[in-house]
Amino acid sequence: MNNLNNSVQLIGRLGADPEVKTLDGNRKYARLRLATSDEYTNKAGEKVKDTQWHTLVVWGGLTDVCEKHLTKGQEIIVEGKLGYRVFTDKQGNKRFMTEITVNELLMTGGRKTG
Repeated sequence: MNNLNNSVQLIGRLGADPEVKTLDGNRKYARLRLATSDEYTNKAGEKVKDTQWHTLVVWGGLTDVCEKHLTKGQEIIVEGKLGYRVFTDKQGNKRFMTEITVNELLMTGGRKTG
């Protein structure tokens, strides 16, 4: 059961086209914004849609797949691991960021919206 440690699976829609960057040594990565939504009925009987936004990071050959085939609004399924980064912004403020490093990605073919 070691492979279940720190495992995240999400199904959602991309909020923007992938942002691909190249680092030293031609190492590329892609940053994606994924929206997941839940609907529920509140105490007043009204339907409420709750959307959560997730930052995904993709490395290696999967970056090329993202760059060539993914676009805003597309539905995808990802599996990866949860990570945290701490950094100082340009104003000198300490910032905390939660990211999911993607190990596997599946394009569902779900209709694009937006």
